[in-house]
Amino acid sequence: MYTDSHCHLSFPELSAQLPDILTAMAQAKVDRALCICTTLEEFDAVHRLALDHPMLWATVGVHPDNEGVREPLLEDLLERSDLPRVVGIGETGLDYYRLNGRSIDDMAWQRERFRVHIRAGRQRDLPLVIHTRSASDDTLAILREEGGFQQPGGLAVARGVFHCFTETIEVARAALDLGFLISFSGILTFRNAVDLREVAGFVPLDRMLIETDSPYLAPVPHRGKTNTPALVPFVASQIAEIKGIKAEEVGQITATNFTTLFSRVGV
Repeated sequence: MYTDSHCHLSFPELSAQLPDILTAMAQAKVDRALCICTTLEEFDAVHRLALDHPMLWATVGVHPDNEGVREPLLEDLLERSDLPRVVGIGETGLDYYRLNGRSIDDMAWQRERFRVHIRAGRQRDLPLVIHTRSASDDTLAILREEGGFQQPGGLAVARGVFHCFTETIEVARAALDLGFLISFSGILTFRNAVDLREVAGFVPLDRMLIETDSPYLAPVPHRGKTNTPALVPFVASQIAEIKGIKAEEVGQITATNFTTLFSRVGV
């Protein structure tokens, strides 16, 4: 019934507990989870999870915050995206939250890395998993420049999801206008997330995904604990309260949205 569209089961906090996590997912009616790659060095472990477990799928990408790791070439992403059970490109995007004394101009390497991922997504017609933090203007600008939205024919236009959304309604509207979906995490349940709940009220259900971003951001009433995909129904429940419907309906709609966006899942 429920699909966790973004988790990190390859991270040490979760990988050692995988059998228990999969059992808890089944008990919580979480049928599928997308395991997100954050470095090329991590890819084999992420991919192995998807190969070994039919309810898990994988992406390939290098997180914008990761430095001192192998820099992805277009060929790296294309080669890995052709492997079985790889359904998306990312996690990619921009993150200016921790500049550590640098200027935004100094983050040109991040912007170039983002462009490489967008090009890979377009060449393979695969959805992007977008991370943006304190960088929404540049994120949207680069998507418009690289996405092919005004270019008829040729490569497929960029598409995907803005994951773990924490931006404004204006940013959500811009992302939706570009054809992207919006994914909400356990942050939506936090007491101080009033503005974000307004965004969730604005985003149409048919343009929405749910996620845990586990092992981080466990939803209330589990806040502060290690998050797992089994807790994604709490995100659905919060959205259901906002929309005035049942959590099961949110689960079904967002699961359908996931299958439509990550279309290789249905192949």
